[in-house]
Amino acid sequence: MIVAFSVTPLGVGEDVGEYVAEAVRVVRESGLPHRTDAMFTSLEGDWDACMEVVRKAVAAVEERAPRVSLVLKADIRPGVTDGLTAKVDSIERQLAD
Repeated sequence: MIVAFSVTPLGVGEDVGEYVAEAVRVVRESGLPHRTDAMFTSLEGDWDACMEVVRKAVAAVEERAPRVSLVLKADIRPGVTDGLTAKVDSIERQLAD
């Protein structure tokens, strides 16, 4: 399973980097394969592991912000591993042809 999610603190002003960093710290400490870009953090693992990381990431931001927005998208494919890399590699192969 791959989960792409974004946690955004609300009511804290425009500069939210320090709040988002707390969520990303939770992801990095989880040990799950992950990737962070400007809009989302993606992680890969089983349902329970991914949802636990998302829950903890939201809680980390929630500790410091009066309101939190969560956007989540999941690709649930039992038996697939290394999807974070394999999907990107597939696109790169197509572009190279």
